[in-house]
Parts: sequence; C-alpha cells; structure tokens
Amino acid sequence: MASALPLRGGGHLGAWAYTPTVGDWYPIGIAVGLGVALGVGLAGLLAGRRGGIVAATSVALAIGAGVGYLIQGWLGLPGGIVGAVVGAISAALVVRGAIRRGATAGGTALLLGGAALVLAALALVPVVGYLLALLVPGAAARRARRDEERYAGLRTLAK
Repeated sequence: MASALPLRGGGHLGAWAYTPTVGDWYPIGIAVGLGVALGVGLAGLLAGRRGGIVAATSVALAIGAGVGYLIQGWLGLPGGIVGAVVGAISAALVVRGAIRRGATAGGTALLLGGAALVLAALALVPVVGYLLALLVPGAAARRARRDEERYAGLRTLAK
C-alpha cells in the first residue's frame, strides 16, 4: 500500500512520504464531542417528560458507548460514555428550566436538536470535543444560576 502512488519516471512514493498517523487523542476527542451532542439531542427530546432525564441519560449512555467504540474501539468507549452523560444532564437542566418558564416541549426539543447538530459538527474539529465536554456543563450551570438570581427580588416582594 505504501507504493500505491506512482511518481513521474516510474518510481513510487515510499512509506516515508505519508503523513504520520494521528494519535489516539483525536478520535477519542471526536467520541467525547459526539457523545455530548448526542446527550444534548436526546435530552431535548426526552427531558420534558416525566422520567425523561433518566431515560435521556440512559439512552445517551448506551448510544454514546456504541459511538465511542465504533470510533476508537475500547479507547473511545469511555469518551463516548462521558460525553453522552455530560451532554444529557447538562441539557436536561436547560430543558427543565425552559419548560418551567413556559416553553413548549416541542419547541425546546427542536432548538436543542439544532444545537446538537452544531455540536456534532464542531466535535470533528481537533480538541473541540474535549472543550465541549467542559463548556456545555458550565453553560448549563451558569444558566441555572442566572435564573435564580433574576427572580430572587420578585420572591421577596411577593411576601
């Protein structure tokens, strides 16, 4: 296979002319990022229903494990699992807060489904999959904290 590319004059490229293989960190990062995207999408679909957080996390865990295994074998499996659980729990916080404030389950699912597609595309960029696993829960926690602060004054006025 190393001599598959012919050169002018009848020679062939040797193995030294190929780009070295990518290390394991890149496909594992893809597995993590795709797991996050999968968790976000499933939480958007299921978290608005009773028992939906557990269902979304369980299904995301199973599919994330499969995606991780398909991408990088046993090395990618934990990445897919961690990404899926992180994405599902983080997005479930957002879904619950949105529904509590009056959003519809269908609209929330549509928006998070679109966000999941964007996250999946970003996961293909080197290192971004790892960053998604760090930034998505941070954004969800920040959103949840901000809602508590926003309505704290109104609660004291109601008393």
